[in-house]
Amino acid sequence: MTAPSAPAVFIGDVALDEYFAADTWVMPGNKALISTLATYVGGSIANAARVHARLGGETEFVSLLNSGELTGRMLAALVDGHVAVPHMLFDEEIGDPRNLIFLVEGEHVVFTPDVDERPMRLSETALAELARPGYLYTTLNRAARLRSVGLEAAGVLARLRDAGRRIVFDLDVDGFDGDIGLIEGAHVVMMNDRGFEKSFGSEASDADVRSWLESRGVDVLLRSQAADGAMAYTVDETIVAAGYSVPVADVTGAGDTLGGSLVFALGSGWPLPRAIAFAVAAASRSVMHLGPNGGVASIADVERFAADFATEPIEEAV
Repeated sequence: MTAPSAPAVFIGDVALDEYFAADTWVMPGNKALISTLATYVGGSIANAARVHARLGGETEFVSLLNSGELTGRMLAALVDGHVAVPHMLFDEEIGDPRNLIFLVEGEHVVFTPDVDERPMRLSETALAELARPGYLYTTLNRAARLRSVGLEAAGVLARLRDAGRRIVFDLDVDGFDGDIGLIEGAHVVMMNDRGFEKSFGSEASDADVRSWLESRGVDVLLRSQAADGAMAYTVDETIVAAGYSVPVADVTGAGDTLGGSLVFALGSGWPLPRAIAFAVAAASRSVMHLGPNGGVASIADVERFAADFATEPIEEAV
């Protein structure tokens, strides 16, 4: 394996994930008794960072937080998971980030209180230290908030790309909702089925996606399809990775696991088909575990899962 020359950088959210369960969904105007479950340090980008670190990747996480007690707990959990936080940004007017997660009938709904959307202002020194070859994983919303001395978001991303950062955008269910111009030149753009249909429509062909990739200078578009696996589009081919049929405990964090595992595999120099097959296996394994960190696993854990549940080895997936 060939490791990148700098840690993979994950820029985004970390939050306290509070879990609840109910027997059925409640319609407006009704009431229901819910069960209080566990509380975890989560947040989608932080989850992906922890997945990446556990697989053995050198990992850094950047967010904008206050410096209160909850922040201390969350950062300690990240560091304990071998995620470095040397370039964290702080603002005392930022509220405590929390997610309320409700598990009902094998699915989940996440409520995220609106904490703040302030710019993330990297110092010139921090930007220079981050502007090294390696991977960067973030969301469109977070990327739009990046600033540095004399640079708006597009300028910060251009500086990072020019220095060799290969940017991976996780668009999740939102698809092209935001400043889509920021993804130009990205290495990978990820989204799930909902995000894909929102972005391209339900009748989009492979040729439509390839045309979009070429127009935006994006190398790969990854469409995750839950139990059906994933499809990856490049300008030359479409790669299909088979899914897994597994008992589902909690789907929270599956997409984060997919992203963190993919960054690890690509950063380790794996061919794209193998990297996608491995990431799908890691994400599928994660839904068998309760909590946002269910995807935190070793390479051996993921390969053992694939051997138990898959019809063909990861190494042969093409």
